[in-house]
Amino acid sequence: MESMAKTRTDCNSNELEPTLNDLKAYVERAARQGVAVHEVEAGIWHRVLHLGHQALRLLFSLIGPGDMGETVVLPDGQEVRRLERSHPRVYQSVFGRFEVERVVYGAREGQKIAYVPFDTQLELPESNFSYLLQDWAQSFAVENTYRRVPEALGRLLDVHPSVDSLERMNQKMAETVRPFRESRPAPEPEQEGALCVVSADGKGIPIRRATPEAPIQGHDPEQEAKTNRKKMAVVGTVYTIDPCVRMPEEVVASLFRSPDDNPLPSARPVPKHKRLWASLPQEQDGEEVSATEATLNWLAQEVARRHPEAGKPIVLLMDGQKSLWEAGQRVLSQVSTIEILDLWHATPRIWDAAHLFYGRDEEQTLHFVYDRGALSRRRASADGYQAHAAGQKTGKARQTLRVSRKQCPSHALRCVSRRGLSYRFRSHRGGMSPFRQRPDGALGHALED
Repeated sequence: MESMAKTRTDCNSNELEPTLNDLKAYVERAARQGVAVHEVEAGIWHRVLHLGHQALRLLFSLIGPGDMGETVVLPDGQEVRRLERSHPRVYQSVFGRFEVERVVYGAREGQKIAYVPFDTQLELPESNFSYLLQDWAQSFAVENTYRRVPEALGRLLDVHPSVDSLERMNQKMAETVRPFRESRPAPEPEQEGALCVVSADGKGIPIRRATPEAPIQGHDPEQEAKTNRKKMAVVGTVYTIDPCVRMPEEVVASLFRSPDDNPLPSARPVPKHKRLWASLPQEQDGEEVSATEATLNWLAQEVARRHPEAGKPIVLLMDGQKSLWEAGQRVLSQVSTIEILDLWHATPRIWDAAHLFYGRDEEQTLHFVYDRGALSRRRASADGYQAHAAGQKTGKARQTLRVSRKQCPSHALRCVSRRGLSYRFRSHRGGMSPFRQRPDGALGHALED
């Protein structure tokens, strides 16, 4: 099919000059009058938006309505004819709203339109919103509620999409996520790192429920709406990285580094070709598929696709969520994995215990956290390597770190029990493999004893 790029030559491409001259004159006038810079910024931005609107309008004029003659032969050989009346459409850009008239082709009026040269030439989206506006709007929506997005876009661009439009925009964009993920080629082997890391974590997502019939019902503690206000999403990632050899003391010391400390002697390796997947519980063929299963299955597929010969060490790195470990071991059962618990997920519980034991004594709490983190990491590392060399399990080995009951008040121990600071160790203490020994195991024994 013939391109439309040369269909209009009678447009005045100099129509942008008055706006450009106005912008220049505004800046010169502001300089003479000593206008505050923040006011000048706002004035420049307003004129830039107006200039962008005029530039897009000029583009549409140069392209024209898309009249390519009485008939057009499509790539599949079908011949379609030009319909009698033009079909307008709305195009909402970051520079404002446009209503454009287009010539369309099809069999006859009232039937499906087969070809719109104007849309095809400019690769317009199906919806009224430009791809750039959709991108910016959803970037805001990721961090804010939908109701906040029109406020932000309105202040910046004087564009106010409705909440309904933003929700439908999000749903439409989500349809292309899986095909896009599956279409990406695997990285070249020589571009990958020496270790393949697989990780997953849960994140509670607030779910909006129907508003109670009367506002006072929302304050009823027995209301069922009080429960299940969140759904658990599971986020997974696969990446490769080169080893960074460190002693346990160096790992703990890195958690206590100050921005004023001397820089590290060498840069740490960075992840390569990091790919992410997130999923909420969903219904498939009338049955609910858990977010854990959906995400972990994708992780296993990604590992098999990038490393089909399993020639690279696979590191399974997660927090203490039991269901994640069970799913990870199940989907990666065909490959050998090194299982590591993320230390960051244990440190909040050490801080909780430190504050219960020492209150607001900042120096004592900091020493408590440092000592427990260093000892538990060192013990886990030593026990793990010794058991690995001997081929033995160390899950039932007692940690030597203890805090006697005489060292802390009884109310602190009760609070510790209520907060469940040692439940993870009690839940997993039997039969743990050396590489899965939880770094908060030492704390678990300290609280139990």
